[in-house]
Amino acid sequence: MGLILCLETATPVCSVALVREGEILSQRESTAGNDHAALLSLFVTEVLADAGLDIKSLDAIAVSMGPGSYTGLRIGASAAKGYCYALDKPLIAIPTLQAMADGMRIEIQSANEEMPAKLCFCPMLDARRMEVYSALYDSDNQCLREVEAEVLDENSFADFLRDHNVLFFGSGALKTQALLGENPAARFDLSYQHGAANIARIAEQKFIKKEFEDMAYFEPFYLKDFVAGKPRVKGL
Repeated sequence: MGLILCLETATPVCSVALVREGEILSQRESTAGNDHAALLSLFVTEVLADAGLDIKSLDAIAVSMGPGSYTGLRIGASAAKGYCYALDKPLIAIPTLQAMADGMRIEIQSANEEMPAKLCFCPMLDARRMEVYSALYDSDNQCLREVEAEVLDENSFADFLRDHNVLFFGSGALKTQALLGENPAARFDLSYQHGAANIARIAEQKFIKKEFEDMAYFEPFYLKDFVAGKPRVKGL
């Protein structure tokens, strides 16, 4: 069992959690939006201080690997690799959408809510306009459909909605509700907030199995190539 520092920067939320054997010792989170560069290292310092631990006592660093914000993912991956190199600790990469699905599953269980029959989880991240990044997981957090970038329409997820109850959540769920809200098999949670605590359980499992990344080759899972916008400053 290890002491793992968990970093979540794939979404606009900047989140850090310190975890030992699945127990959250301390966490910090900012929902102000896209302030990862300013807050990430500060949050790391604060969670270690809260727990009364030195950074050298860490056993591993876990980072949310995407998909998600291009800039956020690069900040998180760079910070995680920097800590790993400096401390000679292993790097654990956690699929962002799988961690979201696990977080929602635990949230439902903690509230003692009964899960509908054949419920599957569809974590979604807004990818601008009508596009989302999404995947589908069963109630045991096993992947039913791999991560995809797709443009939503009235026929989206039709095959799964025919045979399952599907819970849509995350930043892409609101525009999905506008299209699929009338379908009785579609369920929506628009209040779900993803954070570093949700990657902790998967990180612990990977640590036990020694499923570590090769830091020389690790890159975040961007899913799509980065497209830079036109500069808005006159003359550039």
